[in-house]
Order: sequence, then C-alpha cells, then structure tokens
Amino acid sequence: MSDLDQLTQSLARNLKRWRGERGFTLDALAARAGVSRGMIIQIEQARTNPSVGTTVKLADALGVSITTLLDYEQGPQVRLVPPDQAVRMWSTDAGSHTTLLVGTEKRGPLELWAWRLMPGDASASDPHPSGTVELLHVTAGELTLLVDGEPYAVPAGTSATFEANVPHTYRNDGPEVVEMTMAVSIPPVG
Repeated sequence: MSDLDQLTQSLARNLKRWRGERGFTLDALAARAGVSRGMIIQIEQARTNPSVGTTVKLADALGVSITTLLDYEQGPQVRLVPPDQAVRMWSTDAGSHTTLLVGTEKRGPLELWAWRLMPGDASASDPHPSGTVELLHVTAGELTLLVDGEPYAVPAGTSATFEANVPHTYRNDGPEVVEMTMAVSIPPVG
C-alpha cells in the first residue's frame, strides 16, 4: 500500500471515528465545516483525497487537529516523530511546502508546523474557529503575513502571534526563501 493510500485509509477511518464521537450526522458536519455531504461520504469511504483546505475545515469543525484526522494512536507519554513520518500537507512546483511536524489533543489540539515559501509563493487560509491562535517564528527571509487583509512584514528572527478566526495568508514577496516554524492552538470542542 502506498503512502497516499495509507493516508486516505487513515483519514477515512478517523473522520468516521471523530464524527461518531461528536455525535454529528453527515448533514451536521457538512454544515459546520462548509464541506458538502457528498465530499464527506467520499472521504469516509476512502474514495478521494481532499485538499488541505477541506481537511482543515473538517478538523476545525470536529475540534481536532489535522494530526488526529491523519493518524490517531494512543501511545506512551513521549511520542517521537521521525522526519520520514512528518506529514507534507501542501506544496507548490516552485518548492514551497508545509510539513506538520507533530500534534497533540491534550487540552485542545496543538500543532507544530515547518514552512518553506519560495519567492512569489503564498498560502491562504480560511478563518479557523474562534479562539484559535497561531504563533510563528521566521528563521529565514521575510514573511508577509496578511491577517484580515492587513499586511505585516515579519523578517528573519521575528516572531508573531494572532487570533486566526479571520482570513489569513502567508506570502513571500521577497527574493529569498522564507522559512518559519508555526504552532497552532485550537480550542477544544464544547
């Protein structure tokens, strides 16, 4: 089974599990996530690989991290995630990418991401649930962070935090590669 097949199967299994744990019908989850009922059915039957945006919407609607939707296993108190098990979630032909390094469900989902944005590339995000906070630290280049349409220059060595319940975009307007680490804290459901 390929990595993509394993990811598809894991997402199908975990989406069904968390939808059931939350007591959401297909229609209820579709309404909360802004994702069609048909798409949710296809995902739960492992017949499609949704976009990162769709996966984020489903995770947000369920109040879990993307990590949880992709692979949920109870384990020891310390969980090591080797580099080859980190999940590449988004990439462009130019070489930009995001990698979900690790996540946890304790006290609400918390995710740690590594980002690489090539010059001219950007990644836009829909608003997350109210109370979601993002923290980021730029280690190379200068990030242009747009939060609710307002641009902020974040040069290497600078950190930023913001409430992510509004549209936001990560953009590289400069000539150098932007590298950053980002943490996302999502409030628990209910």
